Amino acid sequence: MNKISLLSQLTIILVRPKYPGNIGAAARIAWNMGIENLIVVSDQLPEREPMAQMATHKAAHLIDNLRLCTTLPEALAPFSIIIGTTARRGRQRIIERSPREIVETILPQLENNRTALVFGPEDSGLTNEDLKHCQLLSAIPTADFSSLNLAQAVAIHCYEIYYGIVHSQKDMLPAPRLASSFELESMYSCLEKSLTQIDFMGEKSHTYWMNNIRQFLAQTKLSSKDTNIIRKICRKFLLNSKTKNINHNGAP
Repeated sequence: MNKISLLSQLTIILVRPKYPGNIGAAARIAWNMGIENLIVVSDQLPEREPMAQMATHKAAHLIDNLRLCTTLPEALAPFSIIIGTTARRGRQRIIERSPREIVETILPQLENNRTALVFGPEDSGLTNEDLKHCQLLSAIPTADFSSLNLAQAVAIHCYEIYYGIVHSQKDMLPAPRLASSFELESMYSCLEKSLTQIDFMGEKSHTYWMNNIRQFLAQTKLSSKDTNIIRKICRKFLLNSKTKNINHNGAP
């Protein structure tokens, strides 16, 4: 896969955007930088005309072909690398990196892994619930006021990715294919049920433990095979636990 074709592995995901014009502006920017895939997470498709007007005729096809998803997990299901953007520095346990640092991290993985770049609503950004699905967090360094317009944030990230790909001087061996978000979420669900079964997590620390487990496993770069093994172990454990409970309750 040549350098420019790596851009086809990237998708911009806009979560609950408030203004159709910002979707159009994001589409225009993405097309400027060679990124053709756009997903909007919303209950309904925004009005086309304001989107198309900001996209201009050059990027209108991105508006016409954008994918609409009602939930973020649905949008993320096929992606193996998920980058969440945030201006709320220091609030997450995942270390935020600059867009340039993010590019250096993902470049070797792009060839075999579909990658999503996720942006939140204009007024509030991505929630903690949204960010739990992300393996990487990107925060744009600023001199003081850290909040940027949605289209500006998209522009900076898209430019850094395009520049990083086109001007990379490194000969990189492609990294192996990683597990998709769908496979990871299925694994986390099984893990959560198993840990709940053994009372590992108290009610107050339930979210705390699952977030830490997600962050720990995200660092290991699990493959599809890895997640399948963990799911099978958890399912076997739950099945045996259920059988023991039945036998115990039915014993004289």
